[in-house]
Amino acid sequence: MAIEDDVLVIGGGLAGVTAALSAAEHGDRVRLISYKQSTLRHASGLIDVLGYAPDRNEGESGEGDGRSEGPLSDPFDAIPDLPTGHPYERVGLERVREALLFFDAIVGDAYEGGLTDANALVPTVGGTVKPTARYPASVAPGLASDARSTLLVGFETMPEFDAPLSAAHLRAAGVPFPVRGATISFPGELRDDAKRTRYAHILDWDESVDTGTGAGSAPGRAVLAETIRPHLEREARLGLPAVLGEENTGVVRRDLEERLGVDVFEIPMGPPSLPGMRLEDLLYGALEEHGVRVTTGVPVVGCEASDGGRRVDHVLVDRKGQEVPYRADEYVLATGGLVGKGVRSSRDGVTEPIFDCHVPHPEDRYDWFVDDAFGDQPFARFGVAVDRELRPLDAREEPEFENLRAAGGVLGGYDYAAEKSGSGVSLATGYVAGRRAGKEVRR
Repeated sequence: MAIEDDVLVIGGGLAGVTAALSAAEHGDRVRLISYKQSTLRHASGLIDVLGYAPDRNEGESGEGDGRSEGPLSDPFDAIPDLPTGHPYERVGLERVREALLFFDAIVGDAYEGGLTDANALVPTVGGTVKPTARYPASVAPGLASDARSTLLVGFETMPEFDAPLSAAHLRAAGVPFPVRGATISFPGELRDDAKRTRYAHILDWDESVDTGTGAGSAPGRAVLAETIRPHLEREARLGLPAVLGEENTGVVRRDLEERLGVDVFEIPMGPPSLPGMRLEDLLYGALEEHGVRVTTGVPVVGCEASDGGRRVDHVLVDRKGQEVPYRADEYVLATGGLVGKGVRSSRDGVTEPIFDCHVPHPEDRYDWFVDDAFGDQPFARFGVAVDRELRPLDAREEPEFENLRAAGGVLGGYDYAAEKSGSGVSLATGYVAGRRAGKEVRR
């Protein structure tokens, strides 16, 4: 006997969670299925909408890096000019805006950036600046548009952030503020292979650690502040790796600010990411609050069709070697792209493994999917093509199934790395896919 729901979302990343929350506003029974741990904890926690516009003037040779010269100030101004087939073109500008407002309502004051259409420029661990539309409150005091002098501090046991080198790169990039870097020993004598959550827990709970001065032990935040103090000159801001607590980040920041007399901000790190984990907690907490059923640790391995192949009847979920049917009125595919294996590549081609959705190839030359201004479609743009209802399209440009929509990284027609658009596409398409799926249930 099949397990029954109104809307079934497959995938537990940002697109899947957004789709489930959006559908829950319309459908009574929404379920999210995720095989592996959410990809959110591997993300920076930044919400990029469109950092760079695709370069559609590469010349006759077709050479170029696929993006414009510099970061976009207003991503919404550039969205209407995106090529046909881009996920933003599929959903439309107003739905992108709505999706961000939807996100703002979920995360509340944990994030900033919602009062303006302009991208913010956030310093990165490598000493570059990243254009982003929404960012954690812990990042806000460090924006590159702020001209106040800045000290970056890294930890000896965290070699992935070289603060002096990062500061040098920022100066070379021409940021409008003086910046220096220093490296210190983190309180508690952590090993080089210590997990970032260990740093966070020491600060979260203000654990007692050795002062390193022969004076015994003291609370971790006090020891950290005293270790940093000699390196501060006249700087007004202090940037630290994003490990300032997992549950009490605001308290940790305020404590350090009061002790040191400067504004403190976090610099987003690569995976595993504390800002990503915090965002995961917020979103999965919202799923519970909205009554979304969450099933994890089981893969969806296939589907069965009905109505002459026009509709998905049910999907098959592998539970310890037994295929269990899950049936819903509407389905959302949000399994990610090539990295997340929502789209798979082999010598035989590129495929979508659950519904066998068609993945266009440059030789198909769809007018709505491959824009001549780009030349042949780069590998990064491979993915499922959809109509404006976000229904996957087959080789004849017809919907694969009437009750299936796709969202997030599984979609083709955009290059999230070059455009800095991955989170925004996941939010916008997840929001629209879930909303439309939920409304179909209510008909």
